[in-house]
Amino acid sequence: MPALIAGDSRYFIRRMQEGDLPAVRAIEALSFSNPWSDDTFRGEIQNTSISFPFVVVRRPGDEVVAYIVFWQIRDDIQVNNIAVHPDCRALGIGEALMRFAVAKVRGEGAAFMSLEVRQSNTAAVTLYKKLGFEVLGTRKNYYTKPDEDAFVMGLVLDQ
Repeated sequence: MPALIAGDSRYFIRRMQEGDLPAVRAIEALSFSNPWSDDTFRGEIQNTSISFPFVVVRRPGDEVVAYIVFWQIRDDIQVNNIAVHPDCRALGIGEALMRFAVAKVRGEGAAFMSLEVRQSNTAAVTLYKKLGFEVLGTRKNYYTKPDEDAFVMGLVLDQ
């Protein structure tokens, strides 16, 4: 498993497995008001033709501390879910995870990456802008609990 953050051998990334679901679901419940179900995550793990679910594990102990799920359909990438355990936020893990995903799909010839983010999630919006994403538009009432619009953000990869 490659180190996720250069110079920090505690964090590694690997493909999500069913055994990770209890930890992933715990992070999901701590991160989102309308969390994904076990069946949703299980479907992402099983849909190997287009879905790419990864976890960040911390050593020692191989504790799952973050995850990302994205789809690749030809040269188009959609980030569907990303979260970092609240105890591990502000350590650069989310940024490193996004950089991993961008580098992986860019290396495979992808042209464009998109995602939705709550407009009130200023930390995530700031991170995505730092990585080169631009706001492309808004999806009205995309989120629930509470109802909120989403920014649609995109990154051109083939430059």
